[in-house]
Order: sequence, then structure tokens, then C-alpha cells
Amino acid sequence: MPRFSLPRLLSSTATFHLRHFSTNSIERLRNVWISGLIDPAKVTVSERYMLYTGQMKKMEDARIKSERRDRYLQVGIEKGRRDRAMGIIEDFSPNQANHVSADITFFNWKNHKMSVINTPDYFPDEVEVEHALRAFDSAILVLCSVGGVQSYSVTENMQHMIRYDFPRLVFINNVDQKGANPWEVLNQASFMHGHDVESAAIQVPIGLEDDFKGLVDLVQLKAYYFHGSNGENVVVEEVPADMDSLVSEKRRELVETVSQVDDKLAEAFSSDRPISAADLEEAIRRATIARKFIPVFMGSAFKYKGLQLLLDGVLNYLPCPSDPSNYARNQSKNVEMVPNSKKQDELVALAFTLNRKYAPITYLRIYEGVIRKGDSITNVNTGETFKVPGSIEIRQDDMGVPRTCVMRIDDFGIPYWNSVRNDEAIHEVHAGEIVALHDVNSLSGSTFLFSQSICCIS
Repeated sequence: MPRFSLPRLLSSTATFHLRHFSTNSIERLRNVWISGLIDPAKVTVSERYMLYTGQMKKMEDARIKSERRDRYLQVGIEKGRRDRAMGIIEDFSPNQANHVSADITFFNWKNHKMSVINTPDYFPDEVEVEHALRAFDSAILVLCSVGGVQSYSVTENMQHMIRYDFPRLVFINNVDQKGANPWEVLNQASFMHGHDVESAAIQVPIGLEDDFKGLVDLVQLKAYYFHGSNGENVVVEEVPADMDSLVSEKRRELVETVSQVDDKLAEAFSSDRPISAADLEEAIRRATIARKFIPVFMGSAFKYKGLQLLLDGVLNYLPCPSDPSNYARNQSKNVEMVPNSKKQDELVALAFTLNRKYAPITYLRIYEGVIRKGDSITNVNTGETFKVPGSIEIRQDDMGVPRTCVMRIDDFGIPYWNSVRNDEAIHEVHAGEIVALHDVNSLSGSTFLFSQSICCIS
């Protein structure tokens, strides 16, 4: 079983905050590492949420408010220092800010719960990030259609994806920028994926640079155009007549490539049987989860042109938490075990901690069992036991659900009123989910179990 652990200094009065989205089954969960799309040190969690959910106007408003707040705080800090030098008041300085190397965004996409950890285009050489990546099931490497894969940092990211054995996608970004050449980037990337791994585009851009209008899906053989000021209105049409030849060529390349790594599709391809969109989609999913094939997507993420189809690709081609094989060691019997996501009477979970700007947050990935209010869970590393309190706070962003106001203390120790959704109490969290723990010490790399179990995550 995987391990669950609690910190030595964890107190019984700590509050257990759960970030939770209702899902019907584990098949509707996706835990994904996206490298190179967003630098979490520069883009706030609210902005990331709005980007992924297509609220581009709200994202810009949030950025303006965030910049205005930062300027206001900086003025206050400088004034406090001047006043202190004059002996008037104490220094108005916040706690030392942390460097944010990785952060998690939670959102819903087409009735699926998405837990996405973002890292910048360089790999953060930090133990905490290494611990965090172990809790995810798949990855997306974002490449620039102008800069390509020349940088060492991109290679390092890919090496970590191979090291963690992630099924993965590639997203070639910025196809609307001057000098964009996604096909050259695709050729460069093919040398990075390791032995016995194939890759191919599953989309063809409709125009490049300033002429970029949309994408043709080679699986569904449909054209997707992105209308509106921020590409939020997706219009599906037939493939443009002047692209028929190119689309036919690229689809045949896709089918040939996938048939090299999927026996079922190879049989249909070699016998010249018609290959339907459903057959091809299933073959791509099988090959992707088997780490034999990497689908390549294209678009312009911050114009919200193609990001929607990338998220669809996460649902269609990347694994849910029950697909990968996870291993844990039963320390009492010294045997290796496979956590069962369907079991509810035993608990196995892994904790990891990430820095936010002014305070760390610890997260918990559940591999087996269910956490309920009042449960006692044990830190395998320290032997400490912690009772999950009866008060579980729901923390969801901008879901439009009625909330009540409670007093909070911000990163600078200043009290403020915050709305908390409490019309739907969360009583339990299931296997496959990632939740946030607040008001506790660092738990990074620890394993938690129900008190009677003795296991640790391999």
C-alpha cells in the first residue's frame, strides 16, 4: 500500500481543508503535470483557473487587480520602513516571500475533475517538486513553435517525464507568432522521447502566424475555429477543401505511426479495413497509456485557441488514477503490494508540500481508501496519529455557489472577510483525488494510513 504520514508537530487542532469536486467515479479524475505552459511564480492561482476554464476577460481583470494590490503593498512596505527609521511605528514588512517553483490548479472540465501541477519551462531542482510529481499520473510537455527544443531545460523536463514513466502529450504552443514552424518542432521532438516511443501530430493548423484561424482534428476529421475576442467560441465545421490533400497525408501518417505500436490497429491497417474515428481514438489511448505513443497537439494557449482541444485530449488519451500501477511496501510483512482504489476500509496516501508565495501548502494524494471526518490517520515516518476534524472547509474558486463570510488572516497577518461555500458539506474524499492540507507542518514525501495499517509508498 502507499504510505500516509503526518508531521511530528501536527496538532489536533489543525484544520483539514479539502479541495474537492464531485465526480461520479475515478474515471472522471485526471492528475496531470504540465511543464512549460505557465510559470506559477508569475501567474496566480486565480489567473491559472480562469485560463483553463476559458474566462479570459476575468483573467485579465484578475491580473490587473493583482498588480494593483502588489503595488499598494509595496508602497505600504516602503512607508513602514521610512516611518520605522524615524521611530514612528514598527516596520510594515510581510514575511519573507517564497520562490514558487510549482503550484496546483483545480478545475472542472466537461464533468471531469482536473488537478494540474504547473512548472516553468526549466525543471525546478527541488526535493519538494520531485515529491509532488510522484503523486501525478501523466504529463504534458509544452514546446514553442518558434524556439523549438534547443534549450537544455526542455530536454531535462522530458528526461524527468521518462524517469517517472508518465504517459504524456506534447503541446506545440505559439503557432500564431512570427516564425512559427510546428512541423520542424515536431521533427526535433521526435528525438527526445526515448527508445521504442513514437509520436505524431493529431492536429493540423489552419494557417500559421497571423493567419492562424483554427485546427483540423485528424482523428475526427473536423475543423475547429476559435471565434470571439479570446477564442472562447469554438465552431466545428468540415475540413476546408484546400486542405484535403494535406489532411489525408497527415492522417495516414498518424494511422501508420500508431499501428506500429498497437496490434489491434495494425491488424485493421494491414488488411486495408476502414478505420473509424472511434477505432483510432481508442488505439491512441491504448498506445499513450502504454507509453508507446505521444500525441502532439498545437495551438496558442494564451489566445485560448487550441487549449480547449488539449484539455479534451487529456480526457481522451491520458490515464485516470486507476489506470497506472502504483506500488507500496507492507513494512510489517516486507512485501510489495498494489493499492486498490476500490477498497474503502484501508487508507493509503502520499503527502507533498509546495511553496505558495508567503506560505507552504501540503497536499495529499489518496491511492486507496476514503478519508472521512473523524477518521484517525497515521504518519508512517513518525508514528504520529492525527484525527481528521469534524469541520471540513470547502475551497473552490469562482464556481458561482452561495457562500457565507468568515474572518481570515492574509499572508501579511492582516484580517479580512472571505466567503466560504458551505451549502454542500464534504464528508469524504476518495481514492485518486488530491486534496490540500492547511495549518500543518511540512509533510513532503510522507505516507498516511489508517492507524492499524503499516505500509509505505514505493
